[in-house]
Amino acid sequence: MKNTRHDFQNVIDRKGTNCVKWDFFNDDLPMWVADMDFRVAPAIEKAITNRANHPVYGYTIVPDELFDAYINWWDRRYDLKLSREDMAYSIGVMPSISSMIRCLTDEGDKILIQSPVYHVFYYVIEDNNRKVLENELIYKNGEYRIDFDDLDEKLSEVGMMILCNPHNPIGKIWSESDLARIEELCRKHDVILISDEIHCDLTDPGVKYNPFIPEENVVRCLSPSKSFNVAGFQSSIIHTTNSELLERIKTQMHIDNSDSCNVFAASAVIAAYDESEEWLDELREVLFENKGIVRDYLASELPIIRLVECDATYLLWLDCSDLNVSSKVLSEFLRTNQGLFLSAGIDFGENGDGFLRMNIACPQKLLRDGLGRLKAGITALNIIKGSF
Repeated sequence: MKNTRHDFQNVIDRKGTNCVKWDFFNDDLPMWVADMDFRVAPAIEKAITNRANHPVYGYTIVPDELFDAYINWWDRRYDLKLSREDMAYSIGVMPSISSMIRCLTDEGDKILIQSPVYHVFYYVIEDNNRKVLENELIYKNGEYRIDFDDLDEKLSEVGMMILCNPHNPIGKIWSESDLARIEELCRKHDVILISDEIHCDLTDPGVKYNPFIPEENVVRCLSPSKSFNVAGFQSSIIHTTNSELLERIKTQMHIDNSDSCNVFAASAVIAAYDESEEWLDELREVLFENKGIVRDYLASELPIIRLVECDATYLLWLDCSDLNVSSKVLSEFLRTNQGLFLSAGIDFGENGDGFLRMNIACPQKLLRDGLGRLKAGITALNIIKGSF
């Protein structure tokens, strides 16, 4: 276990806090929804406490300092220059995408996504009376890649593509050449490309994230919510160098009432980006170590389950296809038999069946408990005969 300045090993009891992860389903050990069981960075906690000490919590404007925090972060961290005039505030990435679907496409239109992918992409498309068109990722020898021939063909049928980078649930950072090819094909077919980059800061130590270099047909969705575990403050931005697109989106977000700022959001974002970089880098080390624990445990105790190697996010994609049982059945059995909640792969698309998604952003005590429950559950299901 690595030594860190900050506490990533103390188990914090989150039950009874109206917590989606721990209270919504009341499972013994939830390792599904994408938030972390770590205490936030001290600077964020201090900033929120300071704001809470002021006894009035009224309507709040979005201060320039919030946009400056994004600009400085992307310049310092990724050597990418953002301009204030190219940004707009939103209460979250998915509300932003929902607004963009409404103002940039028509009902009945097809929108392309790359499955297996974040399940809310399906909901936000279908709930807005649009149709999902899937460019299924190719899985071979434990790795995923893009089927560019299929992508080229299907982009001719849509006006919008939603990209996930790093990709949830497989944890893959798309290469610069992949991104360039995607953008080239979108431009060829006159497709607006929405890039969800919410997990971008959560790379393995020493691994470079490849952001989209601003292009006229690209809208990027950015937020510190995953990186710094501040999703409850509901804060994000969109970024595009296309001023016409930006104005249309801002108008729709205003109509949707998704452009307002809650009283704590700015304090959290500014403290995260301006004062918590060291905490984030320690977190990345912890998550990398946790991933190694999972890899080693599966190899020695559960070799029938394979870890799909990844280089970003705290979400691991587990290949359970050799168990010959649907991911939904397996996930439900683990919950009822062991109190362990892992996401069923089929929730991320039909080609995700046979996989489970595991959230490893937790103290090692909880992680090892989860791995033990996973093994016990599979043993109880009597799928692996004579292996233990």
